[in-house]
Order: sequence, then C-alpha cells, then structure tokens
Amino acid sequence: MAKNKSFVLRLDEDMMNAIEAWAADEFRSVNGQIQWILAEALKKSGRKK
Repeated sequence: MAKNKSFVLRLDEDMMNAIEAWAADEFRSVNGQIQWILAEALKKSGRKK
C-alpha cells in the first residue's frame, strides 16, 4: 500500500473556492477532490495506470 506524503499547496482564492464547490458537489473533502483531480490527470496523460 502506498504511503501518503504531506506537503503545502498554495492556491489562489478563486481556484480554492472552485475546488471547494466541486468537492461539495461530489460529496468529497477538498483533499479528496484534489487527489481525485490529480489521479485523473495522471491517468489521462498516461503517467499512471
């Protein structure tokens, strides 16, 4: 099982507001939404199965 690694992510206010709203629409936490967005982008680019 992969270990989670913590780091600081700085987002502008508009982007954070959009991610918060999107997360609420999908019934996810903001952290979960960001993880999902990144996983989908990695799959789409062929960098992760």
